[in-house]
Amino acid sequence: MEPDLSKYVLEGDNSMYADPSGLVVPVVTRGGLEVGTTGQSAGASRVSGVSVQHTPATKLWFGKVRNEPGYRSVTHHHGEAETGGYVLSGRARIYFGEKFEDYVDMAEGDWVFVPPFMPHIECNLSRSKPLTWMTTRTPENIVVNLPDVADADLRDWLNR
Repeated sequence: MEPDLSKYVLEGDNSMYADPSGLVVPVVTRGGLEVGTTGQSAGASRVSGVSVQHTPATKLWFGKVRNEPGYRSVTHHHGEAETGGYVLSGRARIYFGEKFEDYVDMAEGDWVFVPPFMPHIECNLSRSKPLTWMTTRTPENIVVNLPDVADADLRDWLNR
């Protein structure tokens, strides 16, 4: 039986998102089948749930990031990308500002927005428990690494 395509008429041109049958439908990435070919770094694992790598999405990266206890990223920014984050579990800190002397702390249930081109350092405040984030970026998962800052130069990091 052929589907009634009239009920799938959408406002605007969404044809670039059509599946092989010509329908525009939601694309599901099943838990455990996320794509792990996104950029990885020591102490952090990233899996993509929605991205150009495995869905028709062209302007969005949405994934889960897990940081090992005591993790801190290298100094970086996300280029033109706007970044949103949500702490699923654990305690996080983001250093920013001149010489990275400012920071914000977050706990489970907190949301964060990091503006484009803002140099920052992401940290797991716990020395014993992992930190898990949900992260989204538009237009994609851009990461630009910068010269790093020593742990001793990050206010309140060593004595957390």
